[in-house]
Amino acid sequence: MPSGHGKERARTNRAACERARDRGRSLARLAMALCAPLVALTACRSAPAEGPAAASAERTLSGVPRLEAQASGTSVLLQAVSAVDSSVVWISGHGGTFVRTADGGRTWLAGRVPAADTLQFRDVHALSERTAWLLAAGSADMSRVYRTDDAGATWALQWTNPEEAGFYDCLDFWDARRGVVYGDAVEGELRILYTDDGGGTWRQVPAERLPAALPGEGGFAASGTCVETRPGGLGWIAAGNAARARVFLTTDYGRSWSAADAPVVAGEAAGLTSISMADDRCGTAFGGSLGVGDRRTDNVARTVDGGRTWQPLPHVSFDGAVYGGLHVPGAGRGALLVVGPGGLAASDDGGNSWATVDVRTWWGIGSAGPDATWIAGPQGRIARLRWSSTVD
Repeated sequence: MPSGHGKERARTNRAACERARDRGRSLARLAMALCAPLVALTACRSAPAEGPAAASAERTLSGVPRLEAQASGTSVLLQAVSAVDSSVVWISGHGGTFVRTADGGRTWLAGRVPAADTLQFRDVHALSERTAWLLAAGSADMSRVYRTDDAGATWALQWTNPEEAGFYDCLDFWDARRGVVYGDAVEGELRILYTDDGGGTWRQVPAERLPAALPGEGGFAASGTCVETRPGGLGWIAAGNAARARVFLTTDYGRSWSAADAPVVAGEAAGLTSISMADDRCGTAFGGSLGVGDRRTDNVARTVDGGRTWQPLPHVSFDGAVYGGLHVPGAGRGALLVVGPGGLAASDDGGNSWATVDVRTWWGIGSAGPDATWIAGPQGRIARLRWSSTVD
């Protein structure tokens, strides 16, 4: 669920937004020039929306994603998904729970980390069928990082938050050695950790290498997607709970960071919850107001310059906040999926319009390709999503 302090109280609240489209043709040409790889090119091909909210951003998809329910073997809230490939997937949840599959979800094995029954594993990053990291999110020593190298048979506690006011939200890894963890600001300073030995040691990024924190700024431990890494040391963090929603950017494997404002709803229990990059330059950030569940507010933004600037996009087609969103790998022209308390929605035109696929509550999402996307949610619910007919 969303992270602690004032945000924790808004765990079931929702929001979304709507923005106009089709007026920024010059920005569309810029996006096409910048995004060389085909998937990123098509994801960024249309103009970012501008100005006040449009009348509607809903449409019919070129191909309808199909959900296949799968049995998780647990009834706890499942919150984050890490898809290694079309066979190997790990999912984390509450009550110290994790589940994994090595056969594409035909069978799931559920387990619990010893002595971790009170922990909420709100993020997971899997390297393989055998190696994965879990992030427990919570106040003080409830925030922890665990690692397994034997498919969950045993777990090593790698790090425990030492600060009473600390609360950590998301983690991600560039490779087997280098990773990053993001947490809420403490005493006016951002909290970002990095490792270069697979999590054996975690170092706090010094304040002088970070943007100054905004009052109350932090993350939302909703779906484990508020941190995104890409090869070459690139990384992005989606932040909120402050007067402005921001994206943090690193180019040196998390050792230093800069900040850029994002045009989404901001304030307490609002801002960005999730970020996904189609390539090094083109990406989408998602969020909303977790205190508003019966309407849509500004909650989607696009970058075409690696996260240095952001433009608004239309809100998704369900009410409430987006908890997690991603560019579907290999799906062609701007395939995006988002989940939240309002359901599951998809876009096949880079976020310029959306269609609701399912209206049940979903929390986590992860994808290894058009036929290899998984979503997870309350009561141990898991579904595999197949979306082969996206626009070229």
